[in-house]
Amino acid sequence: MALQKLTLVLGGAASGKSDIAESLVRQAGGEAVYIATAQPFDAEMREKIDRHRVSRGPGWRTVEAPLDPASAISGLQVGEIALLDCATLWLSNLLLSEADLMAEETRLFAAFSDCRALLVVVSNEVGAGIVPDNALARRFRAAQGGFNRRLAARANTVIGVMAGLPFALKGAMP
Repeated sequence: MALQKLTLVLGGAASGKSDIAESLVRQAGGEAVYIATAQPFDAEMREKIDRHRVSRGPGWRTVEAPLDPASAISGLQVGEIALLDCATLWLSNLLLSEADLMAEETRLFAAFSDCRALLVVVSNEVGAGIVPDNALARRFRAAQGGFNRRLAARANTVIGVMAGLPFALKGAMP
């Protein structure tokens, strides 16, 4: 089965979801575009970003979009396959910058709908963990959980990832 217009790859931290998503983009065979939302605020994150770049290998065009992936998605063309990695960091960036989360989500979903390229979106499943001990973390968990539900409803395919193993939650595995 071929990759559908909008695929969500959802899993816990370090579950292997980015590896699965990158593999889906490579297998689809178009021009690969990586839309990055991470910001290297410290050495650990810089190293993680560098590891991801090396593991992707050559052949990817990278667009840095920590706060505005909607604009990056709006510029995609037919024949491109974009990987937005990841929606969780994007939402964290918005929360910390005190942006209007629902307005930004609306912009992003409109960009998804209008996009002429195939899209794969990576997001963290945050509902399987413990209840966070502070208000900001609880606000983030609620925002991420709601976003994931609304995104999954729009996606053609939703792939869960656990321990590096993908499984279909909605639609069929490409």
